[in-house]
Amino acid sequence: MESLLSNLRITVPDCLYVKDPESSDLGKKIIAQSIRQIDALGIENMTFKKLGEAIGSNESSVYRYFENKHKLLMYLCSWYWGWMEYQVVIQCYSIKDPKEKLDRAIGVISQKIEEDSNFTFVDEPALSRIIINENAKSFLTKKVDEENDEGAFASYKRLVMRLHDFIQEVAPKYPYPKSLANTIIETAQHQHFLRGHFESITENANDAPTNYLTHLVRKTIQ
Repeated sequence: MESLLSNLRITVPDCLYVKDPESSDLGKKIIAQSIRQIDALGIENMTFKKLGEAIGSNESSVYRYFENKHKLLMYLCSWYWGWMEYQVVIQCYSIKDPKEKLDRAIGVISQKIEEDSNFTFVDEPALSRIIINENAKSFLTKKVDEENDEGAFASYKRLVMRLHDFIQEVAPKYPYPKSLANTIIETAQHQHFLRGHFESITENANDAPTNYLTHLVRKTIQ
């Protein structure tokens, strides 16, 4: 199993990059440093010039991999959702009971993210903070439909559908499994945002929102 996981690669739609960053050491440096910079500065203040300086190169080398920083943000978000699906699959594959499987999946999606040693060029906790703070900027644009048609959001949609399947196993007659699936994902991120910035308006100020979401889903589909 360890050998299998060590060779695992998260698939990202090729419409999000000019050259696959995982195909070279420079590309992996770009990913690693972009995560650090967006986490520290925000997507608005991160520039390809700053990114080039951080990797000991110039901004033209970054443009060889990404058309612009919006596409870079979309790449990082897509990678994260693909990685999250992988986490759900790994942690749920041996569970036979549908309710337990759904509970575990909710836990995986809503927990505080820890570093994954299988992907040394990605700081998953920092990337999780980017998702919490910046993910909406990847799709709240005028080009969202065009980018969706190109497959840019395939990773996120796969995760939603995997949760949808888990929900249907537990409650096959529940009429809104897709809506509930993306509510679980989006609510988990929003609650983490509240924990960091508006803790007075959430009961999840001191803990990950796993218990809240598990309770919400059970009450909704019972």
